[in-house]
Amino acid sequence: MLLVDDQQLIRAGLRMLLDAEDGMEVVGEAGEGRGAVTLAAQLLPDVVVMDLRMPGVDGITATSRIMAERPSTRVLVLTTFGDDDHLYPALQAGACGFLLKDAPPEELLNGIRQAAAGESPFSQDVLRRLVRRAVDARPEAPARVDGLTAREQDVLDLVAEGLTNTEIADRLHIGVTTVKTHITALMTKTNSPNRVRLALSAQRT
Repeated sequence: MLLVDDQQLIRAGLRMLLDAEDGMEVVGEAGEGRGAVTLAAQLLPDVVVMDLRMPGVDGITATSRIMAERPSTRVLVLTTFGDDDHLYPALQAGACGFLLKDAPPEELLNGIRQAAAGESPFSQDVLRRLVRRAVDARPEAPARVDGLTAREQDVLDLVAEGLTNTEIADRLHIGVTTVKTHITALMTKTNSPNRVRLALSAQRT
């Protein structure tokens, strides 16, 4: 994976944490967005751990450029700022997940594994807070979602709580692949383009 952060101390700490994990290899580091785009093209990392606020080219712009050049790359945001002014632009740029820097090490490691596996990890507090804030800011009459199976409703409720695919699978005692299938169906039935919008839909219903 590629580490992108303008603070060398943070990059060093992340490298120490990740190098100690089986199956994880840090192939490069960048201190700003322009270098991240260049290294991503050269090193072809599976996952890019991306800071947002950096001098020069910021993390959102770098994410957009990386995704334009290599859409299969998984960009996982790791930032201090959990507000919607940072979350939504990062998702629009192509980030697959959004974690906060004060997350416990195990949450970060799990988030990287989930990103590499094609999932979308979010810090639960961030997702819950932003969903509530978005609902409050955009009051709408509750909308019924017709045609959901009982299991799809269960999955939708847990998405609204901010649980990851793995956590939903554990809670419902089903496979992660099955959860992904349900979420894909739910996005179609609720016209939700991403997981955040699906959570918003769940809150409104």
